[in-house]
Amino acid sequence: MGLTKQYLRYVASAVFGLIGSQKGNIVFVTLRGEKGRYVAVPACEHVFIWDLRKGEKILILQGLKHEVTCLCPSPDGLHLAVGYEDGSIRIFSLLSGEGNVTFNGHKAAITSLKYDQLGGRLASGSKDTDVIVWDVINESGLYRLKGHKDAITQALFLREKNLLVTSGKDTMVKWWDLDTQHCFKTMVGHRTEVWGLVLVSEEKRLITGASDSELRAWDISYLQEIEDPEEPEPKKIKESSPGIQDSHEAEDGTLEMDEAPEDRILTCRKAGSIMREGRDRVVNLAVDRTGRILACHGTDSVLEVFCILSKEEIQKKMDKKMKKAKKKAKLNSCNEEEEDLEVNVKMTLQDEIQRVANIKTSAKIKSFDLIHTPQGELKAVFLLQNNLVELYSLNASMPGPQPVRTNRITIGGHRSDVRTLSFSSDNIAILSAAADSIKIWNRSTLQCIRTMTCEYALCSFFVPGDRQVVIGTKTGKLQLYDLASGNLLETIGAHDGALWSLSLSPDQRGFVTGGADKSVKFWDFELVKDENSTQKRLSVKQTRTLQLDEEVLCVSYSPNQKLLAVSLLDCTVKVFYVDTLKFFLSLYGHKLPVICMDISYDGALIATGSADRNVKIWGLDFGDCHKSLFAHDDSVMYLRFVPKSHLFFTAGKDHKIKQWDADKFEHIQTLEGHHQEIWCLAVSPSGDYVVSASHDKSLRLWERTREPLILEEEKEMQREAEYEESVAKEDQPAVPGETQGDNYFTGKKTIETVKAAERIMEAVELYREETAKRREHKAICKAAGKEVPLPINPILMAYGNISPSAYVLEIFKGIKSRIHFGQITSNQMLVPVIEKLKETTISKVSQVRDVIGFNMAGLDYLKRECEAKSEVMFFADATSHLEEKKRKRKKREKLILTVT
Repeated sequence: MGLTKQYLRYVASAVFGLIGSQKGNIVFVTLRGEKGRYVAVPACEHVFIWDLRKGEKILILQGLKHEVTCLCPSPDGLHLAVGYEDGSIRIFSLLSGEGNVTFNGHKAAITSLKYDQLGGRLASGSKDTDVIVWDVINESGLYRLKGHKDAITQALFLREKNLLVTSGKDTMVKWWDLDTQHCFKTMVGHRTEVWGLVLVSEEKRLITGASDSELRAWDISYLQEIEDPEEPEPKKIKESSPGIQDSHEAEDGTLEMDEAPEDRILTCRKAGSIMREGRDRVVNLAVDRTGRILACHGTDSVLEVFCILSKEEIQKKMDKKMKKAKKKAKLNSCNEEEEDLEVNVKMTLQDEIQRVANIKTSAKIKSFDLIHTPQGELKAVFLLQNNLVELYSLNASMPGPQPVRTNRITIGGHRSDVRTLSFSSDNIAILSAAADSIKIWNRSTLQCIRTMTCEYALCSFFVPGDRQVVIGTKTGKLQLYDLASGNLLETIGAHDGALWSLSLSPDQRGFVTGGADKSVKFWDFELVKDENSTQKRLSVKQTRTLQLDEEVLCVSYSPNQKLLAVSLLDCTVKVFYVDTLKFFLSLYGHKLPVICMDISYDGALIATGSADRNVKIWGLDFGDCHKSLFAHDDSVMYLRFVPKSHLFFTAGKDHKIKQWDADKFEHIQTLEGHHQEIWCLAVSPSGDYVVSASHDKSLRLWERTREPLILEEEKEMQREAEYEESVAKEDQPAVPGETQGDNYFTGKKTIETVKAAERIMEAVELYREETAKRREHKAICKAAGKEVPLPINPILMAYGNISPSAYVLEIFKGIKSRIHFGQITSNQMLVPVIEKLKETTISKVSQVRDVIGFNMAGLDYLKRECEAKSEVMFFADATSHLEEKKRKRKKREKLILTVT
């Protein structure tokens, strides 16, 4: 039976218009041997590598579905660890751009990633409050560290010692001994969330940033140094307080929690505080790789840069202070001893950590990264809130250094959300307009070919001929632009309120506008003499006005230009005759205003999308509602028919684009990819392309393929996707002997692991069946005295008539493992080793089985002996068994008495 109706599938083609998304952090990466030139930024589910010098995108690290939340380059500069919102981590090669290693262990978004000094281990922190340490080389999880009560904000390895320090939104800073995988110290002195921490001064000092204007500094003393007799005795630490107090609570700083001396690996003493200029919380706190420059920023656009002095510089400063104090003492004729001078001259924390400069960016900072060039210059790169990347340079060694902005990436996207999209008539150019600019994109290359400044744009279209564009603004103006020169030709005050909608007339001689001033206005194109040139230019003139009782939200011409549909704020759609402007139909039924609508190519149907989340399909002949569809989980923002068909697309605030059949009233396909509300979309005149814009700052292009789409298969795929999500959200099964606090369980169940386990179980079952069948066949042949052909299993035949054990090996090789099984199975030199392991394993398992069987037999014998002596059984049904034995004994006794 053939298909009654064939649909063609639309697939995601590209993501553009996005420089960097807000949830992740920007980092410098080493590429082609150059440092400080290339940066990696999160771009929704992808990672973009930008060349700061050229302002070009040179590499895309392809993600799968979930948004990127954290980036961390490896110490060797060859790899990039990427954390995602679903808790997964992928490690990409910066040479090939491929992500071959995936870690799945967290249940929520990754908030922190950090490599150790050699790059062999990776610590990940998540919103699920867990920290997991991963073995990057073996591609496996080592252990899970539980203890925080809220999201992890930072995790750092110590270079010289096998320790890890973490901070969280639970106000705690925890120290972990990685040899024993336990927390040996908890710092509880912060009153608010700890948003960041860094180690400086050769890991002898810890600096933390919280929700106030203080950067707290803590001096670290290690137990080995305290016990070393050659070292001077450290200052005594007050142990009266139960935890580390705040600077407002004690004059001399406070100390760690009381711990047994034998359990204490290090001590932390409050050294003081550095006051920030910002009054809000610390968003990011970081040091460069040299550990000399410390920088932090809040929720504003200022980065505060500090310099951490070395021991030599501190000693020089102390010597200068001593000289000044001696001079002053001589001038004052004081006979103070030198020891008293040394007591009076003290080096404060502000002297050791000095403020260098403030870097003021053009917008609010979302994240930053630092790098020190060999020339001694500090480079700071910023990912800003308005979809912008800026690079500043600063010479910290100079007195009074001034930051200089050296590079900026702006062309690749808008500064604010795109509110309107349009296709040119030849399907080649795409127009996107936002609050301050219009951009023209080449659809095939996705390059921005023109940028023009404008007012807040709400609607747009290409003028027939594709040489000019018309924009409707939030202030009610019509703006006409010439694409060749990029100049604004004319600005016309069309409406007193926002100009919500434009509709080009089918005869292409004019258009109609609808605005918040309760009016619909008709406009015609005309040629007027240009004041600056002898040639004529395009202009528009108003011809008619239709005054209504409510604000106009959307207008649409019918294809024959006989009818005009107008959506009003009173939740109705009114249809008028174009020639006389007389009322024809009223379409009412939506509970909230109709935000978007479109009329089919033949004028038979009109589809309306509303804020009540429903789409209604109406007949334009009588205004009857053919069908009401619950389309989205939030407001329907845009609706467009595919040219020359009764298929249409809807976009909603639920981050989804859906395709519908207006004849069969069926949902055809869902296009998922955006991570925030979708504001608008446009369908190309050929129907082959769809472009959409979202609050996540991205523009996405969708392309129609030649692949047929069958609705039953789509529904089945949707059910499978729902099942996968449910599997991922399930709790881990209880393992005998495992408790909730065990630290070694680092993985999580996914649909991939479930399917892999099922394949292994099926392979083992087939191996058992085939082995038993071959054993029986051998016995039959031996009894018959002749060879009888054995029927071959079709599965083994499909694999080339291999043995059952070889089939199990093939299944294992086809499953993605967490360790390097591939190197073992592909190395011929290891075949004898594997064979030896196979023999040894079988013999050892047999030996253990014999021992267990012997022990079970002995226990069974002892059980029977005990039962015989005391008539007591060891199991839950012992009472019933004993009663049964007594009943049988009495029955026998009665029979004996009867016989006698």
